[in-house]
Amino acid sequence: MSLHRDARAVLEGWSAPSADEEVLRGEFLEHLRAHDDAMWRECVPGHLTATTAVLSHDGTRVLLTLHPKAGMWLPMGGHCERSDTSLGRVALREAVEESGIPGLTLLDGPLALDRHKVWCHPPHSWHLDVEYGAVAPAEAEAVISDESLDLRWFPVDEIPELSDEATRRLVRRARARLATA
Repeated sequence: MSLHRDARAVLEGWSAPSADEEVLRGEFLEHLRAHDDAMWRECVPGHLTATTAVLSHDGTRVLLTLHPKAGMWLPMGGHCERSDTSLGRVALREAVEESGIPGLTLLDGPLALDRHKVWCHPPHSWHLDVEYGAVAPAEAEAVISDESLDLRWFPVDEIPELSDEATRRLVRRARARLATA
């Protein structure tokens, strides 16, 4: 199955937990129908990306990266690559690459959708972000990558102000999913 087909199947089968995300789900699906290249950063109006909130093994902490372009504490995430076969694999690959933690376990997802303006194509384009959660093994040690200014564990109830509501929402949903796993 191609990544494009996988994205359509994932979004068609996903029940949005909010009215706003149901609207986004419809917009993401329309984008996929309109753009054969919707999965790749070269798609000028916007492209699908995957983000992952990495929780500690006990769900009490979340690993966030200080994003160099956004200047905010955010979950791991990024662009699809030609070798990716599913959105879940994109989410997991990006989380492992940016956290340096092998052995992450992806939670059933997606957990949320978000659309945000980025500068992949000046003056801007959109990331159509499909968001997941993952759990780190006990005793996991994060290793900062060159894609981050800093990397830190935060208590899930103490996400820094220099973050955003989409991050807080994703962390809440990942923690809730872990509790029911």
